[in-house]
Amino acid sequence: MVKEEVHYWLALKLVPRLAISKKLALVDRYGLQELFISSSWLADASLTAAQVNAFQQPNWSRVETIVAASSLCQSQIIFYNSQDYPELLMQLPDPPLVLFVQGNASLLQQSQLAIVGSRFATAAGRDEATAMARALAQHGLVITSGLAIGIDGAAHRGALLEKSGTVAVVATGLDKVYPARHKQLAQNILDSQGCIVSEFEPGIPPKAGHFPRRNRLISGLSLGVLVVEAAMKSGSLITARCALEQNREVFAMPGTIHNPQSKGCHWLIKQGAKLVEECADIMDELDMSVTSGLSKEKAEKNEKTAQQDLFLDPLLASVDFEITPVDMVVSRCKLPTDVVLTRLTMLELRGLVSAVPGGYLRLNRG
Repeated sequence: MVKEEVHYWLALKLVPRLAISKKLALVDRYGLQELFISSSWLADASLTAAQVNAFQQPNWSRVETIVAASSLCQSQIIFYNSQDYPELLMQLPDPPLVLFVQGNASLLQQSQLAIVGSRFATAAGRDEATAMARALAQHGLVITSGLAIGIDGAAHRGALLEKSGTVAVVATGLDKVYPARHKQLAQNILDSQGCIVSEFEPGIPPKAGHFPRRNRLISGLSLGVLVVEAAMKSGSLITARCALEQNREVFAMPGTIHNPQSKGCHWLIKQGAKLVEECADIMDELDMSVTSGLSKEKAEKNEKTAQQDLFLDPLLASVDFEITPVDMVVSRCKLPTDVVLTRLTMLELRGLVSAVPGGYLRLNRG
């Protein structure tokens, strides 16, 4: 077997019970290939017999099997410090040495926002996650989640509604889909230029201990994490904790005090998480333009469409550049008074009209 760099990274991954941070320290000090072709450095390292054996007699057969299995399930292997490796993951104290990626791996280099939450989400919670994911995708953020049922699946579907690539981070090998009911969703993600990512080699089944490791990657890949519905013992709170440890932003969406699936979100808010009611709450905190990540052409088209919609609004057209009494606006647009007052307030908040003594004044937006 002709050994390439990826083979050495996989061999390093297979060294048993040695912390990732220590493995990377050894690579930094001695060089990756040197660890496997020389034994002179071993005297300076405190290793167990099994670890020494893994360096001196690597299981190249298993390494080759992993490479072949990855190819069979149409995934690529991205190793630490390669040009395709996500920059944000390199900031983690325990970054995965290799990533198995199906689909559009370039998404891993783009600005991502994680949306996570309860597997037992309410219908309202799922709707909120879908709407928020779609809105954030419209503003150029890649939506990242864990492909679980509930909020995760709703977030992925929201991004897909915008025909935007979404990243699913999973806790199994990429030859499996867990939960099985999301096989079609996983295929839709790949068909829509999204990607599915795992640090687990093909053949690895879901295990309880894998999900916290998966969660640290969800937050690690992202600029921030939005939690939508989470009970106090939810795994989503693990993701939020990982985000805090990784110096990422944490956002939480409030809900009714009578919903146990909102208690985790309320607790996060009490601890200092940013309360989120709309997309702008996240974009402002991340200090990103609402057109961040959009092509100039698409951004201009969106702005033009929005302005056309506003100025074709019959209510706005009913307000003059001179003081217009409310009863005149009601007469012109043929809407109930309460509806007119509500919409006038909305237009005022958007800077399109101004309330003045005697009525409303339309503002010139140029």
